[in-house]
Amino acid sequence: MAITFSACQKVIDVGLNTAEKRYVIEAVITDQPNSCKVLLTQTRNFDENNVFNGVTGASITISDNSAVPVTLTETSSGVYEAASLKGIPGHTYNLTTVVAGHTFTATSKMPALVPFDSLYISERTFFDKTNKYATLSYKDPAGRGNAYRYIQYVNGIKEKTVFVRDDDLTDGRAIERILFFFTDDEEEEEKKKLKTGDIVTVEMLSIDYPIYKYWYSLSQSSTGENQSATPGNPVNNIQGGALGYFSAHTSQSKTIVVP
Repeated sequence: MAITFSACQKVIDVGLNTAEKRYVIEAVITDQPNSCKVLLTQTRNFDENNVFNGVTGASITISDNSAVPVTLTETSSGVYEAASLKGIPGHTYNLTTVVAGHTFTATSKMPALVPFDSLYISERTFFDKTNKYATLSYKDPAGRGNAYRYIQYVNGIKEKTVFVRDDDLTDGRAIERILFFFTDDEEEEEKKKLKTGDIVTVEMLSIDYPIYKYWYSLSQSSTGENQSATPGNPVNNIQGGALGYFSAHTSQSKTIVVP
C-alpha cells in the first residue's frame, strides 16, 4: 500500500509567469472639503509579498472643466492630496498623472447630489437564520443614468463587500437598499453579523456611470468567491495603461446604533 500511495504523488509546477509591473491609481474628488486624494502604487507578481509601497516623485494635477490645473502635494509615500480642492456637482474633472516618463489621464463627471434620506436596521431570515442589516432609503431622481456606491463601517472597520447599484430598474422610484453581505467562510460571516450595540456608519456616494462599471465589474469578477465570474481586472476609466480609477462623486454619511 505504501508503494501504491507514494506512486500517486506528483509535484505540479504551475509555472506562473512574471508580468511587467503596472501603475495603480486610486483617485477621488468629492463635494466635501479635504477629500481630494490620489494613491499611487504598482502591481506585484504572484510570488511577491502583498505589501504595496507607494510610488513617490509623480506629478499629479486635477483640473475643473477648462480651469487651470491644481497640482497635488505628496503628503506621504505614494499619497498625493489637494486640501483646497473641493468638487462641485455637475462639473467634469480631469486627472493627469506623470511618473517615470509615463503619462496617464482620466475624466470623471460629478453627478448631482441625491439626498440620503434615512438609515435604519432591518431583519431578514435566510435558511432559518435571522440577521440584522443596515438599510438606507432615498428617492432616485427621474431620468436613467444615476448610479450609487455604499460603503459600510461597523465600529470603525470598513466592510469589504462592494455595494453598488444603478437605476435601470428603479428610475424615479423611492429606494430601500439593504446592505446584504455574504461569504463562503461561515466563521467570517459570523464575525460580520451586526449585533446589538454595534455602531454602523454608511456612506452614500453618487457616482458617474463609468465608475459604476468599475465597481460592478470588481464585485462580479475580481473577488474569486463562489459563483463569481473568472477573476480579472475591473473595467477602469484611466487612459495610458494604468489600473485603478478616478472618481468624482458626492458623499453623504449617516450613523446608527444597532438596536
